[in-house]
Amino acid sequence: MYNLPNLLTISRIVVIPVIFLAIYIHSALWSIFAGVLFVLASITDYLDGYFARSRNQNSVLGRLLDPIADKLLVVSALLIIVANHMVNPITYIPVIIIMCREVLVSGLREFLAEFRVGMPVTRLAKWKTGFQMTAISMILLKHLYFIGQPVGVVGEILLWVAGILTFVTGYQYFEKCLDYIYTVENNKKNPVKAVEQEVKKIAVKVKDVVAQKVTAPKAANQNEPKTPEAPVKKTVVKKAKKKPATAKKGKK
Repeated sequence: MYNLPNLLTISRIVVIPVIFLAIYIHSALWSIFAGVLFVLASITDYLDGYFARSRNQNSVLGRLLDPIADKLLVVSALLIIVANHMVNPITYIPVIIIMCREVLVSGLREFLAEFRVGMPVTRLAKWKTGFQMTAISMILLKHLYFIGQPVGVVGEILLWVAGILTFVTGYQYFEKCLDYIYTVENNKKNPVKAVEQEVKKIAVKVKDVVAQKVTAPKAANQNEPKTPEAPVKKTVVKKAKKKPATAKKGKK
C-alpha cells in the first residue's frame, strides 16, 4: 500500500490545502509558490503510472486513489481560481463545463460498476487532462511573463481548449452508457437473446480458462532446464559361430 506510486498519488491530495493557503495570502511570491506546487503535483500524475508499470507495483489502492486525486486537484484549483477572480468572468464557462463533466463521469462509473462494466480512459481524455493541468498551472503563475505576455493569458486560452475536449469526452462516455442501457432494455424484452448472450460470455470465459491451463504447462516446461539424456548403450549380440560340418563315417 505504501509503495512509491501510491505515495505520489497521495501527495496530490495532501498538496491541495497548501495551494489553497498560498493563494489566499494574496502575495505574488506565494502565488508563484502555489503554481509551482501545482506543476509538481501534475507531474506526479504521470510519474505514479510510470513507476507502477516499471516496478510492477500496480495495486487496488492505486487504481482507486489515482482518479480521485486527479479530480480533487483539478476541481479544487478551479474553485480557488474562480473565488479569487484570477480569470475573466467569460472563462467561467469552461470551468463550469469541466466541473459538470467530472460529476457526470463519476455518476456514470458508479452506475456501470453495479453491472461490473468498466469505462476505460480514452486517449482523448488523457489529452484533456494534460490541457487542464497546463492551463491551471499557467493561471496560477499569472505573475510571470513569457515573451512579454502574462502567462495567465495563455492559460485562459488553454482552459477553453480543455473545456472543449472535456465536453467531447463527456459526451463520448455518456453515449457509451446509453448504448449499454439500450442493450439491457432490449434483452429484457427478448429474454431468449439475453440468455444467448450470457451463454456466449460464459463460453468465451471457459475457452480462455482452458487456453490458459493448456499454455501454462507448456510454458513451464520450456522454462525448466533440460537434463542431458543419458547415452544409450548399444548391446551387440554376438552370433554363435557355426562349426564346420564333419562328414559322417559309414560303417564298414
